[in-house]
Amino acid sequence: MSALDNLGNLQTFVQVADTRSFVETGRLQGITASAAGKSVTRLEQALGVRLFHRSTRSITLTAEGERFLVRCRRILDERDAARTELADQTAAPVGVLRLGLPLVGDLSLPILTEFMAAYPGIRLELDFDDRLVDVVEEGFDAVLRVGDPGDSRLSARRLGVFPRYLVAAPEYLSCRGTPRTAADLRQHDCLHYRFPSTGKLEPWPVPVAPGQPPLDLPVSMVSNTIEARLAFALAGRGIAYLPEHSARDALADGRLQRVLADQIHACGTFYLLWPSGRHVLPKLRVFIDFVSARLTGVDC
Repeated sequence: MSALDNLGNLQTFVQVADTRSFVETGRLQGITASAAGKSVTRLEQALGVRLFHRSTRSITLTAEGERFLVRCRRILDERDAARTELADQTAAPVGVLRLGLPLVGDLSLPILTEFMAAYPGIRLELDFDDRLVDVVEEGFDAVLRVGDPGDSRLSARRLGVFPRYLVAAPEYLSCRGTPRTAADLRQHDCLHYRFPSTGKLEPWPVPVAPGQPPLDLPVSMVSNTIEARLAFALAGRGIAYLPEHSARDALADGRLQRVLADQIHACGTFYLLWPSGRHVLPKLRVFIDFVSARLTGVDC
């Protein structure tokens, strides 16, 4: 084995570069100063360059030594990363897992209760909020979000898509009439969602003629939760724009009906986001895999 193939020699070189002392390096590594010096000498001979300027009073890196140091740090970092990764594979997933989730829990709560049963060593801390949280600054391990991620500090996994529908109660449509075109919506009570992060109303995906401005829809009620709009729609108070998974049961048993079903084709996308980093802890890794296997959305 050449001196270059021995990671111990590289580690000694980095230690000498950091401490600027063969004596201190020897003390830290439990070897003699002479052994530390010989390790560096073997490296220099293998490379054919001088890595240090040596004098009786100081040790400084040569230009070649500076460049080599950068490479050595990368090699040793990768070795440490490999060790940690392999240790993580065998480590039991334990600890607190802080999650940011949308206010609507009909989709995530069944999965989270399954996860808790499967991994009793992990304690869940659930923060339900529709605002756009800062995952890194607020200390979340992961967040579930609808819509494309835009933060370069985060890793993301696309989980799936889901349809969104315009819905209303049969009693409401019987009383007010069933819209046949998008323009008919202007004669109806519309139940809207306001984005907490921007204060703007969520646009409805109603078709308009080319070159025409978006349809100006009536605003009969505004809420920042899906549950409120669902409750108002079920009570016959108007038309709501809701994700399929929230309206699914009511659509199945006839308490709600789709509106403009042949004209509205809209989808949302689920993403799981977590802080980017070299290592993913076991508690987060198992959560990512668990949710990815179960929250896949439906055809859209």
